[in-house]
Amino acid sequence: MNLLMSCRAIAVALVLTAAALAHAADTYHVVHAYPHDQQAFTQGLVYVNGHLYESTGIEGRSSLREVDLETGRILQFHVVPDQYFAEGLTDWKDMLIQLTWQSHVAFVYDRATFRLLRTLHYDGEGWGLTHDTKSLILSDGTATLRFFDPETFHEVRRITVKDSGKPVTQLNELEYIHGEIYANIWHSDRIARISSATGRVLGWIDLKGLMPRDQLSNDEAVLNGIAYDTAHDRLFVTGKLWPKVFEVTIIPGKAKLVPVLHSKQPK
Repeated sequence: MNLLMSCRAIAVALVLTAAALAHAADTYHVVHAYPHDQQAFTQGLVYVNGHLYESTGIEGRSSLREVDLETGRILQFHVVPDQYFAEGLTDWKDMLIQLTWQSHVAFVYDRATFRLLRTLHYDGEGWGLTHDTKSLILSDGTATLRFFDPETFHEVRRITVKDSGKPVTQLNELEYIHGEIYANIWHSDRIARISSATGRVLGWIDLKGLMPRDQLSNDEAVLNGIAYDTAHDRLFVTGKLWPKVFEVTIIPGKAKLVPVLHSKQPK
């Protein structure tokens, strides 16, 4: 093998070695488990200034709630009209904004009193809702996340969420944490960490085993609910019809070697 071919072989080997390195999904440690209403079909979860707020779904059972985290006691309860299937929830200034699934309507409430202030309209379905410093961010079950002006609810931009170039669909409940968008993947035990600028998946959080299935009585009792306490850097997660809200810390995944198919090197 001449010198040029030897250098090429070394370069190829280095590229293959680099490509073989990948990061395992992040895992979790449970800090504390809090009681949660097992009749709550959780669609949105928000923690603001020491208060936990929750949006629950299903026509005829949808609600907006303020919940005492420590005891699970409902402190304030608003019944959403029967024709609506309530979905994602976020805060904005001194308000709460609650999506509906297929009615193209969002409700804006005074956060302190739950008094309805106005309604907003949007195209497509509403699944999850969060916000960054400028925009509301909405998921609709596809790989697209849409950004809206909080005052007018006019769309200002959108991103397509992709992992290794492939679209990631079933994006559900959202939370904005440290400049990233965390998204539940419906009917899975995983949360995607997404770049809010590009839509690229930055990593995965695997919450498998957090809520044992033998403690749940419904196939739709799936992971869905992310809330972040910015003041104390605490992350809360729950699910639809789950009996608990969990405070968790994330354990970073370690780099691992992924088997690759090596091509035959020149002699």
